Amino acid sequence: MYIHLLKQLQDAGYQFQTLSGYIDAPLRRSVILRHDIDITAISALRLARLEKQEGIRGSYYFRTTRFSYRPQMMREIAALGHEIGYHYEDLTRNDGNMDLAIRDFRDNLAQFREIAPVRTVCMHGRSGSPYDNRDIWKQHDLADFDLIAEPYISLDFDKILYMSDTTQKWDGNKIALRDKVKSSLNLSFRTTRDILDNINKLPDHIMITIHPELWTQTFPGWLLAKSFVIVHGTYKKYYRNRKVRKQIKSYKRVT
Repeated sequence: MYIHLLKQLQDAGYQFQTLSGYIDAPLRRSVILRHDIDITAISALRLARLEKQEGIRGSYYFRTTRFSYRPQMMREIAALGHEIGYHYEDLTRNDGNMDLAIRDFRDNLAQFREIAPVRTVCMHGRSGSPYDNRDIWKQHDLADFDLIAEPYISLDFDKILYMSDTTQKWDGNKIALRDKVKSSLNLSFRTTRDILDNINKLPDHIMITIHPELWTQTFPGWLLAKSFVIVHGTYKKYYRNRKVRKQIKSYKRVT
């Protein structure tokens, strides 16, 4: 279904771009294909190979966690023509301490650049934390780190339709705390088939955010992912998000 979606977008006249490619020279009708590697690099490599077969390039953002940060797999994905980026979470990891966060960001970015060129970064939501990783850009500039873009602060989502597969639904923003954007584009889809049925209504510019571990090739794999999404989504919706929203309000009052 994932590859079918990409092919149908191509048939509708869209061309796929990395985030850096879009920033450099946006095509007339384009899809920025973004992948957030929250859990495993193995799932990312599988999608990267499939996309390569279709002549598609995308941006892959890796965390520094044990199973996401896999240099050899990251190098292979880069060799396939995809963009490698840093899925940063330094502010949340340092409990809101900006000085420690920017130090770790600089060190981690340098480590990533030993693997592949990194021109763009993308925040990891860390919805269990009251701190927003994007806040480091309130005190620092992307250019200070030779970066050209961070999607949440560099793109105009009134002109670019944002779609994310969070919670295995395309309208998972109702549960997501940070994986969403403000936009005047009034389009919302639940299933991939909904997107396909309305493909002629899509605007010329789109960003699609993919979490590779949610897309599987076997029924047992799909069942495992679905079970995780249901349990984790219920926990977030009815407990954690409410708790974190209260913490965010308290944090903002203090600052």
